[in-house]
Amino acid sequence: MHAYVNIAVNAARVAGNLLCRAQNDLDKVQMTVKNLNDYVTSSDKAAEKAISTIIREYYPLHRIHAEESGISGPDDSEVEWIIDPLDGTTNFIHGNPHFSISIAVKVKNRIEHAVVYDPLREELFTATRGEGARLNNIRIRISKKKHLDDCLLATGFPFKDHSKLDLWQQTFNALFTQCSDVRRAGSAALDLAYVAAGRLDGFWEFGLSPWDTAAGSLLVTESGGIVEDIEGKPDFLASGNILCANPKIFKAMLQKLNPILK
Repeated sequence: MHAYVNIAVNAARVAGNLLCRAQNDLDKVQMTVKNLNDYVTSSDKAAEKAISTIIREYYPLHRIHAEESGISGPDDSEVEWIIDPLDGTTNFIHGNPHFSISIAVKVKNRIEHAVVYDPLREELFTATRGEGARLNNIRIRISKKKHLDDCLLATGFPFKDHSKLDLWQQTFNALFTQCSDVRRAGSAALDLAYVAAGRLDGFWEFGLSPWDTAAGSLLVTESGGIVEDIEGKPDFLASGNILCANPKIFKAMLQKLNPILK
C-alpha cells in the first residue's frame, strides 16, 4: 500500500471513530445551516481537523482542499489532499447509519490515490492508480451487466439547488423506465464505491463538489468503470455533474440522457 494511502487510511479511521461516537450521542452535536438544505455539524469540523492534523504531521508542505476549512498549504505544491470528512451529513444528523469519509490525493493535477471509509460497517475502499481498487484489501471489480434493463442504478436529488430539479426529473424518468430500479442513499462517495464494488450498476448526479467525487471516481476507474461528466465529457470535477458505470452501461445511460441534456 502506498504511503499516501496508509496515511489516508489512518486519518479516515481516526475520523470514523469520532463520527461513530458522536452519532451515539447526537444531542451533543452542534449543527449550523450553511445554505439551503446544506448543514455542517461540530462532528464534520472535528473529523476534518483530525484528518488534516494527521496529514500535516507527515506532509506539512502539501496542499489540503477540505470541505469545511477550504484550501490551505503552498500554492505550488504538486500534491493536494481532497477531503470530505463527513459525506452524508443529513443522514448523520438524523441517525441514519449511512455516511462516509472521503480522502483523495491529487498529484500533478491527477487523482492518484483514494480512500472511502464507512466507519459503521467498517468497510474500507482504497485505490491507487494502476493498481486496482479494493474493499478491506480484497480486489473489487465493477458490475458485468450488459443491458440497462438489468441494472440497479443510484442517483442523488439536487436538494441544494432546486433550479436543477426539473432537469433531474427528466433524467430520472429517462433512466428509471429503462432499468431495474433506482436507489438514493445520500452519500455520493459511497454510491461511487458501491459502483466500483458491483453493488450498483451505475450512478448519476448533478451539482456535486470535488470532495464528494474525487476519491470515489478513482475507485470506479480502477475497478474497470468509466467516470465522466453527465454529458460524456471528462470535466466532472469542475462541472459537478457525474455519470459512471461499466463501459456498456455507461454508453446506454449516456444514450438515454443525451436527448434531454442537449
